[in-house]
Amino acid sequence: MNYVIFCNFASETGITEVFMLHNKQFIQLKNGLLALLACLPGLTLHAERSLIDSLHYRVEMQASLSSGDHTPLWLNANKYGLSSLDNVNGYLRGSLARPIALDSARKWGVGYGLDMALACHYTSTLVIQQAYVEGRWLKGTLTVGSKEYPMELKNNELSSGSQTFGINARPVPQVRLALPDYWTIPGTKKWLALKGHIAYGKTTDDKWQKDVVLQPNRYTENTFYHSKAGYLRIGPKNITLELGLEMACQFGGTTYVYGKAIKNKSGLNAFWHAFVPGGADEGEAGKTGVYENAGGNHIGSWVARLSIDQDTWNLGLYADHFFEDHSSMFFLDYDGYGTGANWNVKEKSRYFLYDFKDIMLGAELQLKRIPWLDRVVVEYLYTKYQSGPVYHDHAQHLSTHISGRDNYYNHDKFTGWQHWGQVMGNPLYLSPLYNNDGTIEVKNN
Repeated sequence: MNYVIFCNFASETGITEVFMLHNKQFIQLKNGLLALLACLPGLTLHAERSLIDSLHYRVEMQASLSSGDHTPLWLNANKYGLSSLDNVNGYLRGSLARPIALDSARKWGVGYGLDMALACHYTSTLVIQQAYVEGRWLKGTLTVGSKEYPMELKNNELSSGSQTFGINARPVPQVRLALPDYWTIPGTKKWLALKGHIAYGKTTDDKWQKDVVLQPNRYTENTFYHSKAGYLRIGPKNITLELGLEMACQFGGTTYVYGKAIKNKSGLNAFWHAFVPGGADEGEAGKTGVYENAGGNHIGSWVARLSIDQDTWNLGLYADHFFEDHSSMFFLDYDGYGTGANWNVKEKSRYFLYDFKDIMLGAELQLKRIPWLDRVVVEYLYTKYQSGPVYHDHAQHLSTHISGRDNYYNHDKFTGWQHWGQVMGNPLYLSPLYNNDGTIEVKNN
């Protein structure tokens, strides 16, 4: 018989209650922060007070006890990586933050936060879950540090998770420039609006990788992270269509495999190629490395959502197609190479068309006048195709070029789309944290 015991306690409030708990200490902290802010030019006394007096704090304690080999999936998944597979686990968590939304009435805004946990039977005992500072001018926001970002176009509480930018792994420290809310394009009568982001960061799980990997299996150090996304909303009223492209890349650092250290490209060119991936034709001008792929581990998703809002209900229909390379991104591959001496020459106008099979489809229904039932979410996820079972680069003896066997979330140089053992996308792709053979890879994808 399996059993699960789960306990959670949280307290959240504004700074006024902190005065009652630790009045003397907080006044000292507040005065110190005000003195620091007084050194910054251009801030009025009112602004100084608002940057301190609007702090929020949260204290949370959680514990779980279960039988079986692991904690049940949905007690572990989609918790921004603050979770454990151990049968007995728990944490004490505290955070202090000033939401940037408090300055929504101003042209500029400032936000910051610190979120830490003392954990038992986790991948680390002291977890710095979030530590960031951010500033806003008009619609644009710049954030520096690690912060939890919600999923786009999906319900963050009921969805199984986005395939590229999920909420299943610990946040990656990064510098992120974003248009977080939709900006209406002038002259479109509110029919078109845009939002998106671009970010560069660095993963923090080097030590964890070393601890869990058994030689000669692969692990990495000092891996850089890049993400970008853009979304277009069409429709100003109760029927809207949102279209988006989400892309990410792991690059740089050092890969250790079979006792060798492989230095990956980490210069300015590597940062540029993380932003603009190289295509399949890279290295084809008679150079060595004809089959060289674009640098880094590039992944992404095409996403879309149709929303219909009525007085008593709201219906959202959404799709999320994941891709590992151009073959699954565009469903098309060039396949017109010559033979013999012309094996690497594009002679024919011939292309290979891949099937449109792998996809997540979802529906979210909100019932506005039923007090005991708020929302219902249904999802379908298929990942078995992966551009087909055949992978063959064109060669002298056979010109056929097919880029199948995509092996979602995995890569030959990097430890895949994971951070601290949890996949950074949808947790139904079983995370490397579940592996018991000393490997860091997604085995069930």
